[in-house]
Amino acid sequence: MKYTQTTLDKIEKIAEECGYVIRYERGNFQSGYCILQAKKVVVLNKFFQTEGRINTLIDLMPQLEINFDALTHESQKMYDEIMSLEAHK
Repeated sequence: MKYTQTTLDKIEKIAEECGYVIRYERGNFQSGYCILQAKKVVVLNKFFQTEGRINTLIDLMPQLEINFDALTHESQKMYDEIMSLEAHK
């Protein structure tokens, strides 16, 4: 997987299509992210570079409530790719 802004945009789109809001802010969270489940808000460390943001979202994806059928075809393909990466860890 390439660590580009386009890849990051595609991963963010998956979460957004399922109703999540992704925000980049300062935070005192060790893992680089914080999930507010009741509000479907994901807060990522704004100081991460693109590669760090992508890796954090990939690590986070299995914890999110993703409705595969609600995703666009392009997002479904990206989601499958992400989940296969996670399965091989």
